[in-house]
Amino acid sequence: YMKTGIFLSYKGLGANLLHLSYCHEIAKKFGPVTLITLCPNLDRVLKDDPSFKEIIFLEKFHKKFFDLIKLSQFLKKFNFDNIFIFYPSLRHYLASKIARIKNIYHYPLFIKKNLHLVDAAKKFTEKSLNINDCPTETKIILDPTKIEKYKFNNLKKIILGIGSSGPTTKWGYDNYASLIKKLNKMGDYYFYLLCGPDEEEGAQKIINQIDKKNCESLSSRDVSEIIYYIYVSNIFIGNDSFGHHVACQMNKPSFIILIDSPKAYSDYSQNQFRIIPPNTDINKITHRSSLDPNSITVEMLIDKIKNFI
Repeated sequence: YMKTGIFLSYKGLGANLLHLSYCHEIAKKFGPVTLITLCPNLDRVLKDDPSFKEIIFLEKFHKKFFDLIKLSQFLKKFNFDNIFIFYPSLRHYLASKIARIKNIYHYPLFIKKNLHLVDAAKKFTEKSLNINDCPTETKIILDPTKIEKYKFNNLKKIILGIGSSGPTTKWGYDNYASLIKKLNKMGDYYFYLLCGPDEEEGAQKIINQIDKKNCESLSSRDVSEIIYYIYVSNIFIGNDSFGHHVACQMNKPSFIILIDSPKAYSDYSQNQFRIIPPNTDINKITHRSSLDPNSITVEMLIDKIKNFI
């Protein structure tokens, strides 16, 4: 058994979960791994996953070059035989060298521009493990004894990812309210509004517009609970956010509204379906696109999801 570490140099929960398949492949070869991440709540999603011996949130030593020695001392404590660094970082590479980790696998250094997260991770894993055609999606593992607790009625459940990391990625609360009203005319559904604690006001804005009492905000729920709400749901519709990374890796059809998220974030699962503004080249959508959210109409969205609901 070789002690193996994985360094995911990403803060967002979604960006970390996008790398889950590659972590699983590494664990298949070396046994349970230690995962070091810049994401504070990744451990809450992966706590029942036997591929991980431990998940460490690295809060410091990762920002500045002069933290190199501290970072190397931190890494040295683990006595890793192998480390896999999913980022082209000279600092992480040198810290691993100084920590005397025998086998250091890392992205080609200095190539950060236009890094396609999925392609880069897939090629890196294949090359490092000497395997062909590494899968890009996997399964999120849950505790089966907890699932029943979240099944409370027989209605079809829809997770609406109304929240996201920035205002330019959001489809808009009024659009979601219109979508719920239209879907309520089409059938019996129950809606979970997925958003952070700071977006509760937006969730209530939606709930107040709906006559049927079939909407529930998850803003006060912990991530460790939210993953079960996603599991008992039938479909995800929403902004590019961690919810769609969880849903698609739970085998749920996930409809992702892309307004300013590069396609790489929704490029890796057969369960991902993208909705983009009309007459837009998906390859040209970037974090700076800030396209008009209202150019994606409720009718467009219903047309996309109608075969799934």
